Amino acid sequence: MFPSVICLAALLLSLVLSPAADQPLQLLPNCRFLPTDWADGDSFRIQTPDGTQLTVRLYGADCLESRATDESDARRLREQRRYFGIAAVGGSSAASSQLAQSFGRQASAATAAALSQPFSLHTSFADARGDSTFQRVYGFITTHTGDDLAQLLIRQGLARAFGVSRESPSGASQAAYRESLRDLELRAAKLGLGIWAKTNWESLPSERQLQREVDSDLATNLPKAPPAQALNINRASLAELMNLPGIGEVTANRILQARPFSSLDDLSRVPGLGPKTLAKLRPHLVLR
Repeated sequence: MFPSVICLAALLLSLVLSPAADQPLQLLPNCRFLPTDWADGDSFRIQTPDGTQLTVRLYGADCLESRATDESDARRLREQRRYFGIAAVGGSSAASSQLAQSFGRQASAATAAALSQPFSLHTSFADARGDSTFQRVYGFITTHTGDDLAQLLIRQGLARAFGVSRESPSGASQAAYRESLRDLELRAAKLGLGIWAKTNWESLPSERQLQREVDSDLATNLPKAPPAQALNINRASLAELMNLPGIGEVTANRILQARPFSSLDDLSRVPGLGPKTLAKLRPHLVLR
C-alpha cells in the first residue's frame, strides 16, 4: 500500500539497507516524470506524490545508449549494435554509432511521451546502480493507459528484452515475464519496427558471434585489479561485478538476476560460473 503518512524517503532507506531483490513490490501511484538531459528510455528520474525523487531502471528492457561519453558507454553501444545487427550500417563504425544513438534518443522521447501523464511505479527498491556512485532502483512502470512501459518499448522496436527481471505486478513469474518480453521482441523484429528496420539479417549472426568472443575475452583474458575489499554479492553493482576475475557483462547480469544468495555456494546455480571461476571469486566476495 502507498505510504501516505510516513515519508517515502524513510521507507526507501529501510529497504535499501536490506537485500531488496526478494522483497515484495511496493505500489507508488500518481508518480510524475522529471525531464533530465541524461535520461535514457530505460532509466529516468521520477517524483512520487510526497515529493521524493527516484531514478528508476526498468526491469527486463534495454534501450540503446543515447550518448557515448566515455569508453564504458562506447563499449556498451558496440554490444547493443551487434545485438541488433546494425554494426555495419552506414559503412563505418562512426555512422553506425550515430544511428544507434539516434534510436536511443527516440526511446527517450517515447518514454517521456508515455509518462506525460501520472503513472504508477511498482518497486522493491532493489539496487540498480550502473556503477558504485550512481543510485538507481529497479521498477515496473504502468502508464496512465495501463501499458507496461518495458513491454511498450520492446513492442515498438526501441528496446530489447535484456537485463534483470522478477515477478511482475500482475503475478507473472520472473521466467514468464521475461519470456513475454522476448515474444514481443520477436514480433517487433518480424515486423521490422524501430531499430529492427535497420537490421542486416545476413550479418547479424556473425556480429553476435563476434560479441560473444569479445565478452569471453573481457571475462577471462583482460587483466583486472582485484577489489580493494570483498564485495557483498547481494549488493554489488553491475560495474563492481564486472571487475571480478572471470566476470563479463552477461555473467554479471546473470548474478544480478539470481540474487539474493544465502551462501556463496549458491553462485553455482548461475549459468557460466563453473568450479574454477567460483574458486577465483570466493576470496573477493562476502554475503554481508
